[in-house]
Amino acid sequence: MPATSVEANEAPKILVVDDNAENLSLAKATLEDEDFRVVLAKSGEEGVAAFERERPDCVLLDVRMPGMDGFAVCKRIRELPFGAETPIVFLTALRDVDTFDRALRAGGDDFLTKPVRPTELLVRVQAALKLRRMSGELRETYDLVRRQRDDLMRLQLQKERLTSFVVHDLKNPVNSMDLHAQLLLRDSSLSPAARESVQHIRAEARALLRLVLNLLDISKSEEGELRPRLAPVDLDALTAEVLDALELRARADEITFERSLEARTVQADADLLRRVLENLVENALRHAPPSSVVEIASRTRDGAVEITVRDAGPGVAPEMREKIFERFAQLEGGERVVNRAGRGLGLTFCKLAVEAHGGTITVEDAHPGALFRIRLPQPST
Repeated sequence: MPATSVEANEAPKILVVDDNAENLSLAKATLEDEDFRVVLAKSGEEGVAAFERERPDCVLLDVRMPGMDGFAVCKRIRELPFGAETPIVFLTALRDVDTFDRALRAGGDDFLTKPVRPTELLVRVQAALKLRRMSGELRETYDLVRRQRDDLMRLQLQKERLTSFVVHDLKNPVNSMDLHAQLLLRDSSLSPAARESVQHIRAEARALLRLVLNLLDISKSEEGELRPRLAPVDLDALTAEVLDALELRARADEITFERSLEARTVQADADLLRRVLENLVENALRHAPPSSVVEIASRTRDGAVEITVRDAGPGVAPEMREKIFERFAQLEGGERVVNRAGRGLGLTFCKLAVEAHGGTITVEDAHPGALFRIRLPQPST
């Protein structure tokens, strides 16, 4: 049997099969940086022919392709000489249980969801090549671990699908609650006490809707689908809308709002930016002491618009300023209470939404309190 490239101590040869030119270019650049030899194929049929001709040491295979899809390519490769022993890693934007199970049934060794991070791609390819060289006993152990991993992956995908269904189903009743609250507020015969109760109902319904939308957008971000629609946004009007929506919450603790807007417009997705500011102001209200001030400010600096939200509550310890944006973070730090993640998703959403704009979000000491700073790069005029 002729020696493979790995057995001949040559650089491993990787076959990448994908109908998307950008994906091919990214995989090629990533792998060649680590001295792999790369063979590219733009279709399933071309991929099978390249496998027979090149005898690669590993195959990276896209699932969705016109003509012969990834599952069919995998089955065909497994039928070819040396195809049964060649690791095949599926790449797909379809993060669901059905796709995962089909990939395993077709004979795939591993499964990566797009957008694929270069570091993760390299780790998976290196692991696949090491598996090929394992002894029989080690391979049996690996197969056991892989089955356990596959079971965990399947459970995770099922949980994500269930979460998605629940979140979508929550949107309609929450919107209905808000609508009926608005209708009640139009009733002039409503007593002041009843009116205030309805206002509280509406405020909580809107907070719940923000949570639902945060979940949806975090899911979109994980799938590479969170794409801002940029347009000029009037910061004066947007911040007024945000503060008006949270006025009732602020009034309960006698907290006042201040605005200091040097930059009056910004290129951004208005809906995403509004919800980022709502989450940050709500977070500030949760931690601001009674009778204090929460401030929103903006300015233009170095080709970007900076927006800050500041409160006078307990600050965030320096060692916690990255962790605070992690999902479901619940952080505590001595005298400086840093449990500012609230329901655990608001600040995570803020980070993902700002980064989708190509911007950054940080938290600093406000002396006293915390200051959240958003930087949104602006197109040159």
